Amino acid sequence: MSFMPMAQLIDGLVLTVLLGAPVLAQGIRTPGEILPDGVPVPGIWTTVHELQQLPMEGEAWRALRAAADKPLPPANIADRDNDCDVMCLAKVLVQLRTGEAGLREEVLVAIQDAIASERRGDVLSLGRNLPGYVIAADLLGLPKPLDKSFRSWLELVVNEQLGGMTLRGVHERRPNNWGTHAGAARAVVARYLGKTHELARVAQVFRGWLGERSFYDGFEFGELEWQADPANPVGINPRGSLRDGHSIDGVLPDDQRRCGAFSWPPPRENYVYEALQGALVQAVVLSRAGYDVWAWGDQALLRSAQWLEREADYPAAGDDTWQPYVINHFYPVRIRFEVPSRPGKNVGWTDWTLPPQRVLKFK
Repeated sequence: MSFMPMAQLIDGLVLTVLLGAPVLAQGIRTPGEILPDGVPVPGIWTTVHELQQLPMEGEAWRALRAAADKPLPPANIADRDNDCDVMCLAKVLVQLRTGEAGLREEVLVAIQDAIASERRGDVLSLGRNLPGYVIAADLLGLPKPLDKSFRSWLELVVNEQLGGMTLRGVHERRPNNWGTHAGAARAVVARYLGKTHELARVAQVFRGWLGERSFYDGFEFGELEWQADPANPVGINPRGSLRDGHSIDGVLPDDQRRCGAFSWPPPRENYVYEALQGALVQAVVLSRAGYDVWAWGDQALLRSAQWLEREADYPAAGDDTWQPYVINHFYPVRIRFEVPSRPGKNVGWTDWTLPPQRVLKFK
């Protein structure tokens, strides 16, 4: 006779309570309706096999190589603008492509130092800074003692109280950049720990945020000025949405509202790109787990990028320049991009890792 591990049993029981009823409060559906659409592939973000097929030449590689050669700043998840996480990711990508062992040791030290460094910060800092470390750990394969302590920390961090809020709570209530960053961190943790029920819940909330309210509608929205339908607010406006004859199809209303009341030409609101940083990380992680996220919300992520490109005339700049590479990789489009790109607040280096229209084979 075999027994289910207690942690897995508890996780399953909790999610049964959350998701098991046919239809619960706030439009929550049963988990069977949000199971992966396809076959999961290895890796939270990518794999060693995929990286080894990428070229060690060109502007993207040279920028990545230069970043990997720099010393790491101190690991401090509590610091909202700390970039040790994305610099660790640069070192891991180069190490796995070149085999340079010294880079690995630097990252292992940083991951150890990152553990519990979130305690003086807030949920947004945690959401921004956690994914890079988790993806780096997934790619490297941690030594057993470090992996044990890292996993034990990740088991707790999703429900850790920071400023009276938790990662899980912010993800499920805040439909703006705070919520999307929290969702991204929650997704990478769930995938690293192999918590399929937790990842299913992330997918459910994300699908609701993308506009499919029958899956989830438990968000607390701010001013509704940019919503296509204020009575049914969403994270991304539905296809064909108009206001005063102008397209608001693809607008992120709960971040675009930060620029004030509706006006035209639309103000260039940077918080929209900030929210998309978290959204795109969720999408990549969930898609590798088998979810058809790129189709959800009537291709909501593509439409958001196209609205910024066409209506707002607002191409990605600065630490958002990694985002067009994700869109161009997963959709047959060409959103404006810069070469090389800059890493973002949670991930980066997509100008090298995500070539347009993937031709790499999973292994």
